[in-house]
Amino acid sequence: MTSITAAIITFNEEKNIARCIESLLPVADEILIVDSFSKDRTKEIALSYPKVHFIENPFEGHIQQKNIALQGAKNEWVLSLDADEALTSELANSILNTLENPVADAYKFNRLTYYCGHWVKYCGWYPDTKIRLVKKSNAEWRGENPHDRLEVITGNNIVHLKGDLLHYSYYSAEQHYKQIEYFGEIASKAAYRNGKRTNWLLILLKTGFQFIKSFFLKLGFLDGRTGWLISKRSAYATYVKYTKLLTLQKS
Repeated sequence: MTSITAAIITFNEEKNIARCIESLLPVADEILIVDSFSKDRTKEIALSYPKVHFIENPFEGHIQQKNIALQGAKNEWVLSLDADEALTSELANSILNTLENPVADAYKFNRLTYYCGHWVKYCGWYPDTKIRLVKKSNAEWRGENPHDRLEVITGNNIVHLKGDLLHYSYYSAEQHYKQIEYFGEIASKAAYRNGKRTNWLLILLKTGFQFIKSFFLKLGFLDGRTGWLISKRSAYATYVKYTKLLTLQKS
C-alpha cells in the first residue's frame, strides 16, 4: 500500500487536535504537525500519539504555513487537514482503498461543518468539496490569506471519494465573532494590496446580498435557526471586511 503523510498546521488547538489525530491514525504513516508556537497544550497532546512528527515555525500566513507542512512530508502522497477537522470512518476507508492503487492526480471529498451544536447542510456550507489528498510534487496551497485552497499543478484527473470530512468550526457565537474580526483584518489588507476599493453604497449592497445569498439562494432557511444565525453572521463578516478596507483607504 502507498505510504501517506497527514499534514496539519496548528496554533492553540488543544480542543481539537486529539480528535483530528485519532481519525488519522488508521490512515497515515506519518502525521506531520507544523505549529506556530502554541501557548496551550497542543504540543503536549500531539506528542502523546504515535506517528506524530511535531515541528515549530513562525506564522507568516495560512498559505505559507500549509505549504511548509506539505513540502515537509516524508511521503509523496499527502493528506492535508486543519486541526478542527476529522475523517469519518467511511472517508478513512475510502482513502485506504484508494491508496492500494492510486491512479488519479488528486482526490477530493465533501466537508460537513458542525456549528454551535448543529450540523449544517445548507447556507452554501455543504457539500463544500475540497481537494485534500495530493502528491506533494504536484500540488501547492494558493489563494489569498485567509482563504486558501490546495491546487494541483499539472493534470486534471481529480477523483471524488465517498465519505465526509467533519469540520468542527465554532463552539460559540463569541468564537465566531472573534474569528470574523481576525479574518476581516487579514482579508481587508489583502484586498487593499490587490487594488480593491469600496464605498458605503457598495458595503451596504454587498452585506445585504450576502445575507440573501446564504439564507435564500443557498437555502439556509432549511437549517432553521442555525441557518438564520449563519446567514446573519456571514453578512456581518462581509460588512467587517469592507469597512476595514474603507478605513485603510482613508488612512
